[in-house]
Amino acid sequence: METAALQQQVIECLQAIYDPEIPVSIYELGLVYEVNVAPSGDVKIVMTLTAPSCPVAQSLPVEVDQKVRQIAGVKDVHVAVTWNPPWDKSMMSETARLELGWL
Repeated sequence: METAALQQQVIECLQAIYDPEIPVSIYELGLVYEVNVAPSGDVKIVMTLTAPSCPVAQSLPVEVDQKVRQIAGVKDVHVAVTWNPPWDKSMMSETARLELGWL
């Protein structure tokens, strides 16, 4: 599968994963900083959480890993959680702000 097409499928998958505390996808919230898809089918995702004390700090990266692995053409997945830069509301997409009534 073409790398760009696989990357789009990974992004669509991320758009279907929701932060349990905020009814918006992790992608639209701006929690996903990077999605890199290698020609080999290896996927690297760099993401953050809304706060280090987030109740899903342990489970959300695992959920991301498991769901992305289910995409045909994905060979391996590495999810890295970073706190730099720290997440803030300005990272949210316009769609997310609209959904939450923050516009």
